Amino acid sequence: MEFEKCRDILLKESELVQRIACLQNLIREAVLNREWAGFESHFSALSAMGGEFNLLEGERELLFAGLCGQDDGKGGFYAFAASLPEEQRGELSAIYRSLKLETLRVRMAGETLMGYIAGARAAMAGFFEIAFPGRGGKIYTPYGTPVSHDMRSMVLNQSF
Repeated sequence: MEFEKCRDILLKESELVQRIACLQNLIREAVLNREWAGFESHFSALSAMGGEFNLLEGERELLFAGLCGQDDGKGGFYAFAASLPEEQRGELSAIYRSLKLETLRVRMAGETLMGYIAGARAAMAGFFEIAFPGRGGKIYTPYGTPVSHDMRSMVLNQSF
């Protein structure tokens, strides 16, 4: 019973990480191809999936802690797996390792993409700083309040 519940949670997490990886690839392709239509919806979907993953992760950690007899919520996977028969331990360990590897791969790909976006954003900010030195590094709304440098709605004259 406990084995099946743990396996189900790990498999749900694995499926969710694969869905996150697919969405992350869509975002990467959209950035590289400069397809901005629906771009923010990708990020909101990614954020929702991240929240769902955090809930599953918390559920898994509490389950492992409870099965290991620890009340502090710090029970580890391997402490639980050590109490299982060898066949179940091997199956659960394989799922867990693949989940951790996929999670690391997705995290590294996300950090790489965010680094690329941050670099492009810094380059654009540098360009606008040189091209428009009078604005003092700030962008203002028509009402005079400062806004961030998101560059989403900036329009330049074509005879620039």
